[in-house]
Amino acid sequence: MPQVKIGNSFVGDGAPCYVVGEIGINHNGDLGIARRLIDVTAVAGAHAVKFQKRTVDVVYSAEELSRPRENPFGATNGDLKRGLEFGLDQYRSIDRYCKEKGVAWFASCWDEASVDFMEQFNPPAYKIASASLTDDNLLKHHRRTGRPLIVSTGMSTLDQVDHAVSVLGTDNLVILHTTSAYPAKTADLNLKMIPALRERFGVPVGYSGHEVGLAASFAAVALGACMVERHITLDRAMWGTDQAASVEPQGLMKLVRDIRVIEESLGDGVKKVTSDEVPIMKKLRRVG
Repeated sequence: MPQVKIGNSFVGDGAPCYVVGEIGINHNGDLGIARRLIDVTAVAGAHAVKFQKRTVDVVYSAEELSRPRENPFGATNGDLKRGLEFGLDQYRSIDRYCKEKGVAWFASCWDEASVDFMEQFNPPAYKIASASLTDDNLLKHHRRTGRPLIVSTGMSTLDQVDHAVSVLGTDNLVILHTTSAYPAKTADLNLKMIPALRERFGVPVGYSGHEVGLAASFAAVALGACMVERHITLDRAMWGTDQAASVEPQGLMKLVRDIRVIEESLGDGVKKVTSDEVPIMKKLRRVG
């Protein structure tokens, strides 16, 4: 199975699981919080952070933006969406800070103008959100950048995933199995789709988790996930719609640490007697 190169790292069989801390909108419009989350990612040893970028007036209808919704930025849904959206100066600061910390960064772009905006930062990849999987024009716009693409498959049928892959092609493609509920119920995670997607498309397949806890993310790695993406937060009790389904700093450190333990423990599938077993064998085995 081909590997995909994202920045200086490879993703796929034989490469360490690529761990992404999804900041998304958990920065709550505060650049200081974003920097602290980048710090957490660097300390934990994860590879990258991810943001979300929208042209608010394109992605949402005027009716949706005018809908009443109490929030820290005002009284309408539009106030909230605009308040959570970083602009050029903030992303320039994020770009500098990630380079200082040695953390890759990229974004999910929800419209074509957002892709064009992100191009100035030379991102190592783009993430296509589950909500955008059926938007052929947006898929093609991403593909024209020539950059590696990471595609989440939440809230989608297998036919819809097939169609998206037919639009994108399989070159430089990573597929993430996802269940798009926040938080997702354990019974709905369906992790056996990870090997099924690997077999179906012949590309690296990872896991984007929205469940509470880490157990399912570890199981995903054992089932062959070459990338794990989890929402990260400073505190799950913070204000915001994605915080409760996110991983706190200690959790991210545990996630990366134990993924490395799992990778080492999986081995190569060839049965053999280890050097540490030989003296035990001589001591305990009575026959042969």
